[in-house]
Amino acid sequence: MPSSNHPTNVPPAAASHDIDLMVERLVADLRPVASPPVARRLALGLGVGLGISILLVGITLGYRPDMATASLTTIFWIKLAYVSGIGAIALWAVERLVRPGVPTGNLLLWLLVPAMAMASLAAIQLIDGPADMRAHLIMGFSAVTAPWRILAAAAPPLVGLAWAVRGLAPTRLVFAGAMVGLSAGGFGAASYAMHCQESAAPFLLIWYSLGVLACGFVGAVLGPRVLRW
Repeated sequence: MPSSNHPTNVPPAAASHDIDLMVERLVADLRPVASPPVARRLALGLGVGLGISILLVGITLGYRPDMATASLTTIFWIKLAYVSGIGAIALWAVERLVRPGVPTGNLLLWLLVPAMAMASLAAIQLIDGPADMRAHLIMGFSAVTAPWRILAAAAPPLVGLAWAVRGLAPTRLVFAGAMVGLSAGGFGAASYAMHCQESAAPFLLIWYSLGVLACGFVGAVLGPRVLRW
């Protein structure tokens, strides 16, 4: 004989109503979970890192003494646009890489745009310039030190962006690390430009690009270790 504590003749409609009430009670206090503040977190990490980088460049190397005059020249802004453009495009890639399932598409092809623009300007300067000046256009005064200084200036933005990305959800850690490094390298080079007086396009194309690419390599190596969440 069935126990009176376990009725077996509960009408289906009543059972369904009880289940609906249970579900309603379970979800009554739920609130939507906000999506990760990706843009805000990346901006914070980069902003703090870049601010520290600019400050350290001023303290350790000093800002260029002709800044007021240089800021009125076109090449000064071309130099900043070149490296900052690389940094911004790489940051755009980072913003997509920290969202699982979001494709990057042909985004990386955009990195070729600033490089091709600077390469075109470098070719024009080398072709039109005096033959005896070509070596100087390429080597400048600081070819040996510029890439290393860019790498050092990129360290604070690299740390800031790594902190930001680690708190999100990157999955392709080597790729994400490389883009973090390129972004930090681009903005670190912009910070170093506050000191550097080199302005020849061939110099910028070779030595500034080498410093930025070195940052990308460092980011790719460190990505699997420091970006894992």
